[in-house]
Amino acid sequence: MAGDPHAGVAREDAEAVNKPQNRSLYAARAAIHPKAAHGPFRRLKWILLVVLLGIYYVSPWLRWDRPGNAPDQAILIDLANRRFYFFFIEIWPQEFYYVAGLLIMAGVGLFLVTSLFGRAWCGYACPQTVWTDLYMLVESKIEGDRNARIRLDAAAWTAGKIAKRSAKLAVWLLIAIATGGFWVFYFADAPTLLGELVTGTAPSAAYFTIAILTATTFTFAGFMREQVCTYMCPWPRIQGAMLDEDSLIVTYNAWRGEPRMAGRKKADAQGLTHGDCVDCNACVAVCPMGIDIRDGNQLECINCALCIDACNTVMEKVGNPKGLISYTTARIYAENAAGTHVTWTWRQLLRPRTIIYFSVWAAVGLAMLFTLIQRSQLDVNVVPDRNPLFVTLSDGAIRNGYTVKILNKRQQERGFRLAIDGLPGATMEMVGDSGEKGRSFDITVPPDKLRAVKIYVTTADPEVLEHERRNFHFRIEELGAAGEPERVSYDAIFHAPGEKE
Repeated sequence: MAGDPHAGVAREDAEAVNKPQNRSLYAARAAIHPKAAHGPFRRLKWILLVVLLGIYYVSPWLRWDRPGNAPDQAILIDLANRRFYFFFIEIWPQEFYYVAGLLIMAGVGLFLVTSLFGRAWCGYACPQTVWTDLYMLVESKIEGDRNARIRLDAAAWTAGKIAKRSAKLAVWLLIAIATGGFWVFYFADAPTLLGELVTGTAPSAAYFTIAILTATTFTFAGFMREQVCTYMCPWPRIQGAMLDEDSLIVTYNAWRGEPRMAGRKKADAQGLTHGDCVDCNACVAVCPMGIDIRDGNQLECINCALCIDACNTVMEKVGNPKGLISYTTARIYAENAAGTHVTWTWRQLLRPRTIIYFSVWAAVGLAMLFTLIQRSQLDVNVVPDRNPLFVTLSDGAIRNGYTVKILNKRQQERGFRLAIDGLPGATMEMVGDSGEKGRSFDITVPPDKLRAVKIYVTTADPEVLEHERRNFHFRIEELGAAGEPERVSYDAIFHAPGEKE
């Protein structure tokens, strides 16, 4: 690197190897060795890395006391028993619409964030970014800074190089194994599964899942890095539809920086026109994607803003205002380029696109919250017999068969009274019971279980038999409730021969 004694800024020997003009599908990947950046955006990324990895690795070990035989793991996707537990919330298979709602909120939320701040998700919270940052931190601690890593890459294979590479790969592998291992802890009781994994008694699916996630984490974060974002991820192609002229994106303010020039004092002495950019390549050197932000808005840019930190450091050294590279909008850039000084304000976050996104996101969230608060701890489903629809008994009465399924969502045994309403002269008979007939039966349902009972409904009432179909109701009411008992009414149809002409 050649120093610039006038500006006091060293020019980085860095090339944007990942911009379209410099890459080829038929050439080996050119390694990118980002220089460590220092500044508020880098600190924000470190904070988010610690928080997000902390959530991922700690969450399976959180306990939550639940009554009965329910698991005490706070967050658990219990595939064997078809349950999803999230602290005090329990989701059953028939409530999958909550999962669908969360996916809709995640999608609309991503649209909202992109419309507001560009690819902020990619630059700060995407798992590929978070784990790649962690891997690069390990790499820098073992192999040294950017220049040391470049020299190590070019050096012959000595004992020292082998030792450093082996140490780095070993730590990477441990992180990858931990990543896969902690993922499976979300699907079973974490302490129990950990013991089974250590002793070799865990299900084969657990070992297979860990192996797959270990391989993908090790490969994607260790070796593919920016290629995952450039070639594999669809979001860079989709984001164009999410952005508008008021979206904040990382931008090189060419109207201020051009023409770029390194020897500022010499240029001033010669009367040459120059911008604020000293062509130091600091923005290129820190970029984890291997691009030059000065080439304009690019598909490869993940809006991590590390180039802003690097450029602001240089601007401080040369005595120029910060913000040569900054978060700005296309509208503000165009107005400043035209000579009108315009700055960004928080009011620009409120515009039709973002209001619509937020309204949809909030509406889905509030609807889910409302249904979650109002949902019953009792669920009933009645399945009528289809073949035959009805049976004519020897005394002329008509009998229909139904399977009544009562789901008790609580962790204690509950009693319910099953009755029929709206069917004159009808009686019920519960198969497998004493054979007694009546208008109601008491049924006990175990905790957190579904009980299915076969019911025969019989009537000889002419008012009912003269119609082929007659609507009536099964009524289920909780017995012995401490407070207000839960009640459910289920619409059903009674089939009969009807009047014959």
